[in-house]
Amino acid sequence: MAEVKNPSSAFSSGKEGETDSTAQCTILRNKHHNYQEQPIQINGRLPPITEDDKNPCNWLLIWSVTLLAHTAHSCPEKCLCHKASKTADCKNRGFTEIPGRLPPEIQILQLQNNRIWRINQNAFTATPLLKILDLSNNSISSVALGAFQKLRYLQVLNLTRNLIHYIENKTFSFLPHLKELDLSSNSIIRLPETFGNSTGNITLLSVKHNKLQKMERILLESLPNLKVVLFKDNPWQCNCNIFGMKLWLESFLYRGGISDGIICSAPGVRKGKDLLKVPYELFGACALRAAPVPPASSHQWPGSEQRGWPKHGPHGEPGDGGRGGCEPKARARPVSLRHAIATVVITGVVCGVVCLMMLAAAVYGCAYAAITARYHKEQLGPVRQHGTPEEKEPFESSMA
Repeated sequence: MAEVKNPSSAFSSGKEGETDSTAQCTILRNKHHNYQEQPIQINGRLPPITEDDKNPCNWLLIWSVTLLAHTAHSCPEKCLCHKASKTADCKNRGFTEIPGRLPPEIQILQLQNNRIWRINQNAFTATPLLKILDLSNNSISSVALGAFQKLRYLQVLNLTRNLIHYIENKTFSFLPHLKELDLSSNSIIRLPETFGNSTGNITLLSVKHNKLQKMERILLESLPNLKVVLFKDNPWQCNCNIFGMKLWLESFLYRGGISDGIICSAPGVRKGKDLLKVPYELFGACALRAAPVPPASSHQWPGSEQRGWPKHGPHGEPGDGGRGGCEPKARARPVSLRHAIATVVITGVVCGVVCLMMLAAAVYGCAYAAITARYHKEQLGPVRQHGTPEEKEPFESSMA
C-alpha cells in the first residue's frame, strides 16, 4: 500500500493506472459486499449471478455512461425546463446566442428579453419538435438562411422588438405548419418577394412599426390563407409603386380579411390619408428603366449597320426600335371589383325604378280610360233610349 500512496514510486514503476484501478475496485467490493452475501430474491428465486455482476467496476462504467447521457439531454444551466408542458423557459437570462443542450422533446421555447444578436444556420437542429418560438425583445440584426429549416412543426414565430433590417428570400423556408409570423417593431426597410417554400399556411402577418415604404404584391399573393395583416406605423410611399398593394388590399378586405389599413406618409398631398381612399386616377404609371445603350466601338463588323443592336421597347421586348426612348404608355387602369359590383347594383336599382314607374303609368292610363268610358256610357245611355223632345216632335207630326 505504501507504493500506491507514493506518487513518485507509482510514476517510476509505470503502473499507476493499474494500481489505482485495483484500489478502486477493492473499495467498491468492500462497500458492496452485501450484494454478494445477501442477494435479492425475485419471485422466491435467486437471480443468476454472472462474473460481470461480481465486478463493481462494470457498474461504475454503466453509471458514468448514464450520467453523461442525462447531462447531454438535460436543461441548460440558466433555463427552467418543464417536462409536463414541454416548455423551456430561458427568458431574462442574458443569453447572447441560442443555448445548446436543449431537451429535444420541448415544444415551447421562450428566449425573449435576452441579448441574442444573431441566429446562425441550423441553430435549432437539436429541437425539431418546436411549435412556439419566442425571440422577442432581443438584439437580433441578422437571420441566416436556413436558420429555421429544421423546425417543420413550428406554428408561432415571434421576432418582434429586435434590430432586423432585411429579410432575405426564403428565410422561412420549410415551415409548412407556420401560422403566425410577427415581425413588428423592428427596423425592416425591405421585404422579399417570398418568405420561402411551404409558407402558404400563414394566417397572421404583422409588419407594423417598421420602416417599410412599399411591399411587393407578389409576396402577399403567396400567402393565400392570410386572415389578419397589420401594416400601421410605416412610412408608406403612396405612389405608383404601391398601386398593386392597394388592389390586393381591396380584394383582401372584400374576402373578409382583417387589416388595420395603410396610412400614407408621402407625397405631401396624400400624407395622413388612407390608401384605400386615394382615387385611382392619382396613381400614374411608373417610369420604366431605359434599355442599356451598347458601348460605342470604332470597329464594326461587316453588316453591323444593317443588323445593329436590338432595340427594346418600354417593356424590354425587342422589335420596337422606334419607341425605345419614348415615354411609356400609361397602363390601363385596373378595374376595382368593389366599384364594378357597386355600378352593377346601382344600374339594376335605377332600371327597376324606371320599370316600376312605367308599369304604374300603364296601369294608371288603363284605369283612367276604363273610368272615362264607363262615365260616357252612363251619360249617353238614357239619351239614346228615350231620345230628346226635339227629336220626338217631328216624329209625331209625321204620324198625324
